[in-house]
Amino acid sequence: MRPSMRASRNPLNVLIAWVKRQPPKVKAFLAVVTGMAAIVFLRFIVHDHDNLFVAAEASHAIGISVLIYKLMKERTCAGLSLKSQELTAIFLAVRLYCSYVMEYDIHTLLDSATLVTTLWVIYMIRFKLKSSYMEDKDNFALYYVVVPCAVLALAVHPTTSHNIIHRISWAFCVYLEAVSVLPQLRVMQNTKIVEPFTAHYVFALGVARFLSCAHWVLQGNDIIGVIFASSVSAGMKEMTSAVTPSENG
Repeated sequence: MRPSMRASRNPLNVLIAWVKRQPPKVKAFLAVVTGMAAIVFLRFIVHDHDNLFVAAEASHAIGISVLIYKLMKERTCAGLSLKSQELTAIFLAVRLYCSYVMEYDIHTLLDSATLVTTLWVIYMIRFKLKSSYMEDKDNFALYYVVVPCAVLALAVHPTTSHNIIHRISWAFCVYLEAVSVLPQLRVMQNTKIVEPFTAHYVFALGVARFLSCAHWVLQGNDIIGVIFASSVSAGMKEMTSAVTPSENG
């Protein structure tokens, strides 16, 4: 009895039990606050924010590896969303194109490997393991996310020196990546059963999306900081140049 009583009094267990008792809105608020705190924490411990993007891609690769292990070991794709994999292939293909024409660095190699494995997963679900695919549960319409992401990319995209098509394409793949997991969540909701491998895959995707989001937030924060510092410096130079003639006079 004593070990169980000690486990129940563990602060972490008490905190988890308290969170589970909260209504959905409170849980969402706590999730947002926790995410913001984690981003602030990463801001101080990660000096090169590109490492966050590499970590996000590595986490995604780990998730795909879990799927491959599941498909090869259990020979079933039950509980997996083909549409989520197709969305993943679309944004990876677009991002790979943008990376090739705009940067061509380590991200290009990571995206290439992830795209190849994703296409293999799609092939397995569509052909080799088609009999175990829950098509009736995978009923999330792709245009619900593809069309809004395309419209948003046309309206909001980076203002860099690259070609406008490349900038819109990059924004499109960023937006599509953020919502590509929705069909998989829909399948999990419809089946009411979450298999361990699927849960691990979704968790890896969640980590990848968070790290990717943290990368863009911190990158934007740095850019805003540079712009602010440049504006202040330019303003001080203007004030100095305006004051100096009057002093000489």
